[in-house]
Amino acid sequence: MTTKTKYHHGQLRDALLAAALTVLETEGQEALSLRKIAGIVGVSHAAPAHHFPTMRDLLTGLAGIGFTRFDAAMRQEREKSAPGPISQMRAAERGYLRYAAENPALFRLMFTSPLLNWEKPDLHLPARASRAQLSEICAPAAELRGYKTQEEKTALERLVWAQIHGQAHLMIEYGLEKNTAASSATASLDLASLLLDGA
Repeated sequence: MTTKTKYHHGQLRDALLAAALTVLETEGQEALSLRKIAGIVGVSHAAPAHHFPTMRDLLTGLAGIGFTRFDAAMRQEREKSAPGPISQMRAAERGYLRYAAENPALFRLMFTSPLLNWEKPDLHLPARASRAQLSEICAPAAELRGYKTQEEKTALERLVWAQIHGQAHLMIEYGLEKNTAASSATASLDLASLLLDGA
C-alpha cells in the first residue's frame, strides 16, 4: 500500500511520530528505526524519508512533541494552583516531576542535546516556552533577594532547574519513590520555601 493512497498530506508525519512515541516508551530509544516505524504504520521503508530524512530528524520531531506536552503539564499545574510565588514554584515542580514520571524515555531524549537539531522551530519554540516558565517562577525570588543583573537571575534559575531536574532524574533513573518526589513539591522544607520565605 502506498503512502499516497493511505494518507493525506501531513497525516503520514503524525502517524510516524505516534508510532515512534509508542516504540520509544515501550521498547526504548535503541529500538527505534525509520524502517521499524514504517512497518508499524504500514508504508514502504522509503516513505518516512519524506518527513524524516535521518534518525536525528525523527528524534527532533519527538522531542518537539515532548516539550509541547511538558510545557502544558507545568502550565496546567500552575493554573490549578494559588497565584502566590511559593505555590507557583511548587506547582511547576509537580508538573515537571509528573511529566518525567509518565514519559521517562521521552523526557531523557528531550534533554540529550547532541541527538537533536535545535535549529528546527518545531523543537526550539516549545523548548523556549518551557524555559520561559522557569524565568516566571524564579522572578519573585530574584526580586525578593535583590538580584537585578541578568547574570544573577540566570544563576538563580539554574539553581532551581538543577534541583527539579535532578530530582526528576533520581526518580526515573534510580527509583526515587514517585509519590515522595511529587509530594516534596508541597513540603515545609523545599527550595521554594527556602528561596521565597517571607514573600
